[in-house]
Amino acid sequence: MKKTLLGMALLFTASLHAAPLVTIEPAQQQALGISTIAVEPVTRAWGSTYPAKVRVPNAQLMVVSAPQEGLLSVLKVAEGEPVHKGQVLAVIQSPKLVEEQRLYLEARSRLGLSRAELNRDKQLKAEGIIADRRFLETRARYMQARTEVDQRQQALLLAGMGQTAIDELEKKHKLSANLVVRSPLDGVILAQLAMPGQRVEMASPIYRIGRLDPLWLEIQVPLEQLRDIAVGTAVRVPKFSVEGKVITIGSMIHGEDQGVLVRAEIPNAGSVLRPGQFVEAQLAQAGDKKAWRVPRQALLRVDGKTWVMVGRSAGFQPVEVSISAEEADALIIKGNLKAGDNVAVSGTAALKAAWLEGEG
Repeated sequence: MKKTLLGMALLFTASLHAAPLVTIEPAQQQALGISTIAVEPVTRAWGSTYPAKVRVPNAQLMVVSAPQEGLLSVLKVAEGEPVHKGQVLAVIQSPKLVEEQRLYLEARSRLGLSRAELNRDKQLKAEGIIADRRFLETRARYMQARTEVDQRQQALLLAGMGQTAIDELEKKHKLSANLVVRSPLDGVILAQLAMPGQRVEMASPIYRIGRLDPLWLEIQVPLEQLRDIAVGTAVRVPKFSVEGKVITIGSMIHGEDQGVLVRAEIPNAGSVLRPGQFVEAQLAQAGDKKAWRVPRQALLRVDGKTWVMVGRSAGFQPVEVSISAEEADALIIKGNLKAGDNVAVSGTAALKAAWLEGEG
């Protein structure tokens, strides 16, 4: 009769997701190599893994092109090299540049003559020697000459000459066919699009440059999984231990896999990710106040159920749990646990044997 009552009590205890305490002394615990870890409340769980491709954000990509036609005489850098803003990338020998410099100097000369005429006529007008009409015509010629200088200066700037080089040209009147091409940003050379000795036209591409921090992850997510994803959802690449967040969710379904493009921005300060790389990404799920994160080795399987061994003052108590999510190195579980509980993560086989022997 007592045995029957004991069996009923055990069944009742199991229904409460717990089992009788496994009594074990501290010395025995140490001898058996039993160690524990505190359960971690889940504020964020990681869901399934999806394929993703690493890309450079559009705003961080630039194509460096030839500002004038000519012969590409020198390339200073090659694919894969880091560059900084203003660094010399290439030199082009451009007869067109010489022509633009000549036109600029001629325009400056005409401006000087127009300024002298304007100053003279201003004096003559003040003395009443010339009519207002002549003064107005002289001033109009001066304004036209100044506009032409501005126009020619802009043409030189667009051709790739810096303001310092233009000032030097104005001072020394020394023409040069060498056009220096500089980097427009700090970044990395992603592609070299021309070769030394090649004749290039105006706007011909020479390099593609990108800034590699942050980067984009383009993730293909099945349509049925989108309900739990929103802009701002956390994303991680577990292999490289980097995290970011979703910035856009596509509106079009891709025909090949019936997936939707989810784009995330992810930091890349250590350059662990590279453009064009394929990786596996995980999207975060909302946390649950009743869920806990534990190492995989903390779980035991007994009679088709899942248990953890929770440390108590006099030993360990088996507590039944359920697995709600799986991560790369941990499991998300639910059960009759509370903050501060410690579960066994090593020596669990010995605890399981002691538990089952006690029930037997």
